[in-house]
Amino acid sequence: MDASCDHVPARPRTSPVTTTYRDPAAPLDARVHDLLARMTLREKAGQLNQRMYGWDAYRRTPGGGFELTDALRAETERFAGLGALYGLQRADAWSGVAHGSGPGAADAAALADLVQRHVVESSRLGIPALFVEEVPHGLMALDGTVLPVNLAVGATWDPELYGRAAAHAAAELRARGGHVALVSALDIARDPRWGRTEECFGEDPYLAARLTEALVHGMQGAGELFAPDKAPVVLKHFAGQGATVGGRNSAESELGLRELHEIHLPAARAGVRAGAAAVMAAYNEVDGLPCSGNRALLTELLREEWGFEGLVMADGLAVDRLARITGDTVSAGALALNSGVDLSLWDEGFTRLDEAVERGLVKETVLDAAVARVLRLKFRLGLFDRQGTTPTAPTEGKDLSLGLARAAVTLLRNDGTLPVDDRVSRIAVLGPQSATTAHQLGDYTAPQPAGTGSSVLDALRRLAPPGVDIRDARGCALTGDDLSGIPEAVAAAAASDLAVLVLGGSSARTPDTDFAANGAALNAVSEMTCGEGVDLAGLRLGSAQYALLDAVVATGTPTAVVLIQGRPHVVPDTAGALLTAWYPGPWGGEAIAEVLLGLAEPCGRLPVSVPRSAAQLPVYYNHKDTEYGDYVDGDAGPQFAFGHGLSYTSFTYGPPSTDGRTVTLDVTNAGERYGRSVVQVYLRRLIATTWPRTLELCAFEGVGLAAGERRTVTLTLDGELTGLVELRVAESARAALTAVPVRLDLRS
Repeated sequence: MDASCDHVPARPRTSPVTTTYRDPAAPLDARVHDLLARMTLREKAGQLNQRMYGWDAYRRTPGGGFELTDALRAETERFAGLGALYGLQRADAWSGVAHGSGPGAADAAALADLVQRHVVESSRLGIPALFVEEVPHGLMALDGTVLPVNLAVGATWDPELYGRAAAHAAAELRARGGHVALVSALDIARDPRWGRTEECFGEDPYLAARLTEALVHGMQGAGELFAPDKAPVVLKHFAGQGATVGGRNSAESELGLRELHEIHLPAARAGVRAGAAAVMAAYNEVDGLPCSGNRALLTELLREEWGFEGLVMADGLAVDRLARITGDTVSAGALALNSGVDLSLWDEGFTRLDEAVERGLVKETVLDAAVARVLRLKFRLGLFDRQGTTPTAPTEGKDLSLGLARAAVTLLRNDGTLPVDDRVSRIAVLGPQSATTAHQLGDYTAPQPAGTGSSVLDALRRLAPPGVDIRDARGCALTGDDLSGIPEAVAAAAASDLAVLVLGGSSARTPDTDFAANGAALNAVSEMTCGEGVDLAGLRLGSAQYALLDAVVATGTPTAVVLIQGRPHVVPDTAGALLTAWYPGPWGGEAIAEVLLGLAEPCGRLPVSVPRSAAQLPVYYNHKDTEYGDYVDGDAGPQFAFGHGLSYTSFTYGPPSTDGRTVTLDVTNAGERYGRSVVQVYLRRLIATTWPRTLELCAFEGVGLAAGERRTVTLTLDGELTGLVELRVAESARAALTAVPVRLDLRS
């Protein structure tokens, strides 16, 4: 069997080779128009659906191959073909797909080809399907490369590095026969109690916008047609989902239009300008209307004002939720289509769009416009034309994942405990995250083969200098109040020169997790404390982790705390050093160990502010410039500010100067070892039409310098920035408040 999902079988007799839509040399728009004119109402409706779960389309045979299911046959019969299929490669506790039952790197392309052949043969006009896959932090499939989660990517402040990792993920998807990548990028983390905080690049719109651009350019490449190793991106979620009330998943977002445009739309705008092929409408509502039924958002803003010509996909079952407004699923589908949704996900409402047209709920011209956008994407991918084998799978996944993890490790506090020096001969590696890789991965992760990755303990044993004694004890679990393991951990710490205490949370799903119809977790089982559906009322770790921390610090042994987490948690300022790696991926343990031992520099900077307690929320840095006072019973400021991150060296900044839209300054490494500083430029609006924000990030650049090296750095401001402003150059938002300002007039 040809292993290519792009192989096209013999053309149906009803479609001679001379038809325009089958002519690769014909203009793309002409091909779309010709094919659309030949389609029946039923066939059109079918192109806007991805109703079934991809893992239900196949099963393993006793011989180890794959066979198609009756469910797939019924689906293609229902729609006279198939518009799109979600999750053919997906593997996790929700799908039930694991090693042995699902497709791996060796046979995924063959399965995709098998399914595609059936879809094309079931279509009167030979229309192939889009295979849509989750690629939240690497391809969510067996043998797929797992990258650090988005919050860790945000901590790198390195769009170029992330762009290379995104390109790898796209190539991996296409090599396995997939086409379209669903990638979180647009959610802004304004309330860290939200379980999906790990999917955000951070709390700042400018940082998120630059990383979203890198994502689109890396995954999609350039040009109208997609290269064989590039994949169209569906940016999710549009819009405002990071500001849901109480940090609760899918809750309403109480946003004014100005807040929406200033904070929650810049990343989407950047993605659209970069050429994103599609966006996903979010679950939340904006101004009383859920995003999937919000014409003002999807049509008037996205299409008419921004000029977006790509695809709009609804989130899972979001269209059917609109029946709460319209009264039934047929009218719910009509509302979504009329509002600007082109492709549904698992909804019943879109399966009856032909009925909606016949009832006069939707004009056929509106249906045609949506179908044309779906067909256009298929032509751009070459699905009607390209034959032969799929592209070769890339091989640099581990290096890219480790590189991102290394760049994300952020040193928050250090009294000289780190890096480990020559006087340390005994290290106690402690804590519930110290000896496991399962909790380093984040949500939306496929099962990993045994032995994949490296824990902190394994990496320290491998990388520590010869003669250093590494001892370990778990101490406690991530959740619960069982203190029985703490005495062993205390004994190990007391007998050592350094204690490395690895704490945090987990988004690891297990087979006993209960799931909602859209795959969100309904119950936090085992040690799951984060992820979709796992929202917290507070930001504390499991109670036993605090008891373990107190007991280890009380021994008097110098202690470095490492946090592996999907959101900022509250940790007391009692240990000598504190660093966070977020969810760093399978090889995160190696990246952490390198930083602890001084083999790599702590280069990360915070993409979110770290609160002192949940009672302070919100604590993001770019609040309105009002005379905020402290609370009577506590400090109102964050424990660690946005942009904060320490190095093992020190940097000095020369006075900044401006010329037009550029800011120039000298950066010097004043220490005795290599380091990377992230130059951050913040603006403060002096004259504004509405009440301004205290600070706004407007440019940044990472600068790696050898000991004693000085370099002149020039940063360019966005061309749309206008007004009379002060610019402040600093290494964090907190430092920017006291930095010497430079006035810049951009009113002309």
